[in-house]
Amino acid sequence: MSKFAFEPLAIPAVVLIKPKKFGDARGYFLETYSVEAFAAAGIDAVFVQDNQSLSVTPGVVRGLHFQGPPAPQAKLIRVLKGAIFDVTVDIRVGSPSYGRWCATTLTAEGAEQLFVPRGFAHGFCTLEPNTEVVYKVDGPYAPETEGGIAWNDPDLAIDWPVAAAEAQLSGKDAALPGFAGFASPFRYEARP
Repeated sequence: MSKFAFEPLAIPAVVLIKPKKFGDARGYFLETYSVEAFAAAGIDAVFVQDNQSLSVTPGVVRGLHFQGPPAPQAKLIRVLKGAIFDVTVDIRVGSPSYGRWCATTLTAEGAEQLFVPRGFAHGFCTLEPNTEVVYKVDGPYAPETEGGIAWNDPDLAIDWPVAAAEAQLSGKDAALPGFAGFASPFRYEARP
């Protein structure tokens, strides 16, 4: 019996992963990662670093971020406490879904995870107070290669669960450029 269910989202390279919980009166146990199970599902990223964030209030928006070549990162995101509306945008030039976004809700209770491959911008909005998010990345942080796109860019038309006037962003995220004129460092490569 598989300990994970792998469900591609509207952009098939982005995968929602639902671990199986084993529970009893004491609580529950679950595996959050297995190199063998993930590889069998086509996820071959080798994760090298874990990151964690705490957002105190609902409506905190982090993103849309990416790390480009020569140090791109794939991510595996999960919520330890609270809930988020999680968004990915395909920024692989030549991709059939270039410039499109997909989203899902991740919750601590559901233990869902989201795999975001290289070549995607990623961001999320917190839905509950004191939301804690942890994510694995398959490359170390390289600030010289980081980039981003404005979270509320009208060309992307992401249906965020927070109004622009109520969203809480870092100064850095508030200054990210729009999608128009964006020169992506990623190219789409079809897999056999």
